[in-house]
Amino acid sequence: MSVTRAEYCVIACAEAWRDNGEVLASPMGLIPSVGARLARHTFSPDLLLTDGEALLVGPDGSPEGWLPYRRHLTAVTGGRRHVMMGASQIDRFGNQNISCVGDWSRPRRQLLGVRGAPVNTLNNPTSYWIPRHSPRVFVDRVDMVCGVGYDRVAAAGPGAARFHRLPRVVTDLAVLDFATPDRSMRLVSVHPGVTVEQVARATGFGLTVPDEVPFTREPSPRELELIRTVIDPDGLRDREVPDPRGGATAGPGGGRG
Repeated sequence: MSVTRAEYCVIACAEAWRDNGEVLASPMGLIPSVGARLARHTFSPDLLLTDGEALLVGPDGSPEGWLPYRRHLTAVTGGRRHVMMGASQIDRFGNQNISCVGDWSRPRRQLLGVRGAPVNTLNNPTSYWIPRHSPRVFVDRVDMVCGVGYDRVAAAGPGAARFHRLPRVVTDLAVLDFATPDRSMRLVSVHPGVTVEQVARATGFGLTVPDEVPFTREPSPRELELIRTVIDPDGLRDREVPDPRGGATAGPGGGRG
């Protein structure tokens, strides 16, 4: 059964919530939302999902409970939420920018604004979903820090690091994390059809690259069925990440092609 690039991205996003237990998942964007629902359907049954307003919902969207704003804030400020945000820029230590491009006092482009990024990153685990992996996004230095990275948290002291954790970055090319001695970005896997060299060219700083880089794992038949017939039957995921291989799966082997 062929697997599209978007479906590998869904699997990679879902894996961000593996073994999280009873925490509130806050996916931002289509593919992270499909991934969170897939995780809840399968290997993370205790995961909490919301309708974005005031209800806890099941993976099919049916109401399961009430989540008033005060309880939501308690989860946010106590490390009991795992959010997956986007990034207009991100650097090697995970500092994220969604506010502006250029000098903040006279930006070349105004973006979303800082929003809740500092609170998210300092108060609960935060992963990132980036649908277009390029040197314009993966930069040596972000123009403005919105989400806080590992270097700035270390400089701020132990209090800032209590709930700070950046589990993973998922893109249309690869999966990355910060499991290095200096907490700089590391390549974890590449999606089938992608090479390590391709990821390196699309990154504006030097990544830590292990000697062996595997492919992102294959979805199981049940996971594919859930994605295609239950969670996203209209195939909206493929609009966000078109498949360059026309839906063909890559052959077995490592990711260093």
